[in-house]
Formats: sequence, C-alpha cells, structure tokens
Amino acid sequence: MLNLSPNASFPSSFHDPQDPTPYVQLPNGPHPRKQMKGLLVLLCGFLLLVSLVAYNGYRASNVNGHVSSSSSLNEGPNNNNPREVPSSSSSSSTWHPVSSRGVSAGVSEKSNRLFSSNNGGSKNYPWSNSMLSWQRTAYHFQPEKNWMNDPNGPMYYKGWYHFFYQYNPNAAVWGDIVWGHAVSRDLIHWLHLPIAMVNDQWYDKNGVWSGSATILPDGQIIMLYTGSTNESVQVQNLAYPADPSDPLLMDWIKYPGNPVLFPPPGIGYKDFRDPTTAWLTTEGKWRITIGSKLNKTGIAFVYDTEDFKTYERKKGILRAVPGTGMWECVDFYPVSKIAENGLNTSSNGAEVKHVVKVSLDDDRHDYYSIGSYDEKKAHFIPDDAKNDVGIGLRYDYGIFYASKTFYDQSKGRRVLWGWIGESDSEYADVTKGWASVQSIPRTITLDKKTAGSNLLQWPVAEVESLRLRSDEFKNLKAKPGSVVSLDIESATQLDIVAEFEINKEALEKTNETNVEYQCSTSGGAAKRGALGPFGLLVLADEGLSEYTPVYFYAIKGSDGHLKTSFCSDQSRSSLATDVNKQIFGSFVPVLESEKLSIRILVDHSIVESFAQGGRTCIASRVYPTRAIYGAARLYLFNNATEATVTASLKIWQMNSAFIRPFHPDQKS
Repeated sequence: MLNLSPNASFPSSFHDPQDPTPYVQLPNGPHPRKQMKGLLVLLCGFLLLVSLVAYNGYRASNVNGHVSSSSSLNEGPNNNNPREVPSSSSSSSTWHPVSSRGVSAGVSEKSNRLFSSNNGGSKNYPWSNSMLSWQRTAYHFQPEKNWMNDPNGPMYYKGWYHFFYQYNPNAAVWGDIVWGHAVSRDLIHWLHLPIAMVNDQWYDKNGVWSGSATILPDGQIIMLYTGSTNESVQVQNLAYPADPSDPLLMDWIKYPGNPVLFPPPGIGYKDFRDPTTAWLTTEGKWRITIGSKLNKTGIAFVYDTEDFKTYERKKGILRAVPGTGMWECVDFYPVSKIAENGLNTSSNGAEVKHVVKVSLDDDRHDYYSIGSYDEKKAHFIPDDAKNDVGIGLRYDYGIFYASKTFYDQSKGRRVLWGWIGESDSEYADVTKGWASVQSIPRTITLDKKTAGSNLLQWPVAEVESLRLRSDEFKNLKAKPGSVVSLDIESATQLDIVAEFEINKEALEKTNETNVEYQCSTSGGAAKRGALGPFGLLVLADEGLSEYTPVYFYAIKGSDGHLKTSFCSDQSRSSLATDVNKQIFGSFVPVLESEKLSIRILVDHSIVESFAQGGRTCIASRVYPTRAIYGAARLYLFNNATEATVTASLKIWQMNSAFIRPFHPDQKS
C-alpha cells in the first residue's frame, strides 16, 4: 500500500534525475509580494486596455447577411435552380479568431471569440433573454453558471460516478481555473458538489489544469494533474482523497512534496501537460504518459513510478509525429479485439489493441490511432501509417475536444467524455452567464465489422431512461428535391433513430466518378448530387428560415462502390450574425449489407449525431432565433437529383436530467 499521508517523508527540493537544471520554487526569487504588487499594477493596467479594445470590438462586429424566409428548401433568393438549397445566411462574412485566450498562459485557445468582418457598420446580434434561456441544455452536463472546459479524472467509486472538470468560478470566460466536481448514480442525473481543488499553491497558482484518476488494486485513488506555477511553468502534481471512506470524495489533499514532475531538458516550460491514467507494467511499476512537443513534432513522454512521488523517464517515447504540434490531453487505453466489453487500462495481450488519442493544440480536434503497444520499449506502433496519431481518424468531426476516457469497472465498459465548446460570440456567453457543455458520455469499442480499422462510439445506455413518448414513421418516401414534415409533439429535446434506403434504379443508373466529396468544402446540404444529400432537418422553423441538416451524401466511385459521407450543416442554422456556422463531417464506412443509419440527440443548443452505429460522430452547437420552444420543427429532406429515399424513424421526446446541487439527503 502506498503511503500517501500528508506526514509522509518527501524530498525538500524534488528534481528530475535526468535534468541537471531542474525548475524549483525560488524562495528568494522573483516572486516576493513587493515585486508582485508592481507586476500586478502593470498587469491590471494592461488588462484594462485590452478590455476596452475588446469591448469596442464587440460593438463593431456584425454581419448584414441576406436571409431568405422561403418556406421550402427548393426556393431561395437569386437561385436559378428552384430546387437548390440556399447555401448560407451569412456567406459574405469572414470568420476569424482574435484576442487569443489561453495560448499566452500555455494552453490551447479556449474561447471562441469569433468576429465577422464587412465593409459597413455593424453590431452584435440583439439576443433576447428568451432566446438565450432556450440555449441551456436539459440533459447534457453543465455547471449552474460560468465557464467549463476539459473533463478531468472521471471514475466510478463506491457507487458513484465522479466527474471533475476545468471550471472558472468567477466568469463565463476561460481563466482562474479550478476543478469543478459532480456525482451521479447513472452518468445522466448529476449533482453538483463543492469545488474539489483550487489554485492555492505556488505550483498551481495560475491554474489547476487537466489530470487523470487511477484507482489502485487496493482501492486507493491517485489523482495526477498539471499545475501552472506562479511563473507559468507546467508541472505535474499529486493529490488524493482526504477521506477515502467518503463515497462523495468531497475533500482532497495535495501532496506536500509537489511538484512530482517538471518539464524535461529541451522542452518548453509551457509544453508539458495533462498526465494520463496510470497502467501497471509486468514489472509491477505504474506507467503514465504526458503530452508535449519538440518544435512542431508532437510527442508523448513515458514515465514509470512505484509510489507516484518519484518517477523515471523512459528512454523511448510513446509516439512522435512530425507536424502535429503540441499534444494535449493524451489518452492511452486498450480495446478488445474479440469482446464487446471495455478493458481495464492495464490490460494487454494477443487479443488486445491499444488506442492513443491526442488533442491537437494547433487545430483543437481530437485524433486517435489504433495499433500495438510494445511494453518493453514503451512504444506505440499504429496499424495504419496513414492514420497515425494526430493525422488520421477523429473521435468527432464537429466541436469536441480535450476528451478523456475511464474504465467503468461497475459495468465493464470504457466511457468517453468530451468538452463541447460554444460557437457563438463571447459577448453572448457573458450575457447568458455560462459557456460550454459536456457530451453525453459515450461507450467506446473496437469496430469488429471493419476489421478493427476504427472505433465505435455510442451514447451510454442510461440516456434512454430519459425517453418519454415516441412517434414512429415507417417507409416514408422522399422524392428528389422534397421536404417532408414530421408531425411530432415538440422538437427541442429528442432522441432520433432513423434508417434510409436509396432506390435501386438510381443506384444503377448513377455514373461512376473520381470526384471526392468533402462535407466542409463541397457546399453542404445545398450541393445537389444524384445520390444526396438526404437526411433530417433538426431545429427548423415552419418557414425554413432556420434549419440544421444532418445528412448523408453518397457518390459512386470509379470502382463501382458507393462512398458515403456523413455531415452536419450549420450554415442556415440561425439568423444571428455573431454565430460561427460551419459544415462538419467526414467519410463513414458502410458495409454492403448495411442500411444507412443515424442516431441524433437534440438538446436545445447541442446536436450530437452518430452514423452507422457510431463509426462517424458529429457534435455541433446550434443557436436559432426562431426555431426555439414550440416553434421548433423536424423534417425529413431529400435534396438529391436522382435518388428516391425511403426512411423509417422512431423519435422519442426526452425528459430533463434535472441536474442540480447535491443535498445531504441524497447521499444514501
């Protein structure tokens, strides 16, 4: 058993034995209070200046884009083809990030402060309280107020699921980061607990950043996290529960010998963060990996430890991929080649594949690679070089970042969390008083049907407990260029399961082509082809001035086989001008014996979509101004030129998860 008592002996000045010039706290260095006061005065003056500039920027940002109020997808302004979908309500705007937040502190861009530019005067969209109130979700996890980002240290302990997260208790923008904390019996109905860890030590003064939990065989909990020091150096720290008998883990102790790890020689002091869950080696040591970069090469260092206080850096690295930049929130875990259940993080063997996931600081997407793990060399080798770490497959092709998995030992499954940020303006976030949600937790398994070439993600089964009454539509026919209204009670909180079939005649007569379809660059739902697009219009108003298509687009390749893309198009999702309206999506593998299938979770301003059992996933944020409350509608659409589509759907109304503060009576 490890000795994690606060009275345990520890070195007074920890250092990495491989680093001859370690970073340590300097008691008489450049951080006494007198010098800090001078720096604070300068900093406050600078922040005031930046705030004034930002405020003027907000007042000057707007787009006078043309908006069509046509009542059909087949009508649009200045449209010579009466059956084409208008491409965008704000096509004249150019969106770009400004005034970076987080990068200067040593983490990725955390805010979504997007501005549109045009040649005329402009202003922010006049959001009403009613519009902004509608945006708050009913069954996705989010704090009661303020800013949230990365999921941290998820685990199952003594009958409770624990979820920690990056949280700003003071505002709806990134900064002052501490660890928020919530618990649940079922991963859906969450109870807010007091803040778990605050930035009260020199080694995490600038932020208690992301970390991971490890539950040891004897039940002890190890929490490793990155702290940004008073001098903005990224160091790794150890914490553990003050009372392991408390199932709610309300109080945490930071190890008195922190930090336990410092940036290695040659690594930037802001380029060393986010320790993983530990796994056990055959030598009986615990092993972790930590993300970093060397110039533009993303890398993951590997460390062994016996007590989580002292570490040995392995000579090799888990993986390095040139051109991928900083690797944040690295995750490493096994998946079974034969079974459907998840695996403990320490599992290995002939029937196991391993997954390395990284969050790329440069583009804020989460990439994964499937391959083999050589324990002796502490090295990962991808099965497919084209899908190496950071350059191939993604968890999600929408807004989904800084994800983290954990092994749920209570149900033998691996569960994935992901941060889903905002795509409206920061001005709107500050006005409504909150920013960001978490995805519905997803189970992760290896896709055996595609010979293990990709993962499958699927909402945890517990979300189905929220299903209320349902409507079912069987064998609906949607002819080319048609929109079919689906008469349901409400369209704001939904769980939709749908299957689609293209008529054989259209498949046979369609010409082969070498042209590739890309969701983000091929015109979205407005781009008509013989075999697509077709799917559903979610969060649409009756006049179709706002709608969000979630759809398939198929082409017949030169080899005669269909190549199918799965997309989500936000370009007509809102009349608001301070919203980033992107088109998301990617290729989805479809086997010859399979129908095209989707599942969509609609929860106010978030839409999570899963194609072909979760082979391709898209999370998007949607901010309608008209398609809200009782005015929201759902439609089946087919904008193909040749194919007739047959669709069968089942649609459930979804209850609220009633996420609320914890009360002592709920402990039992």
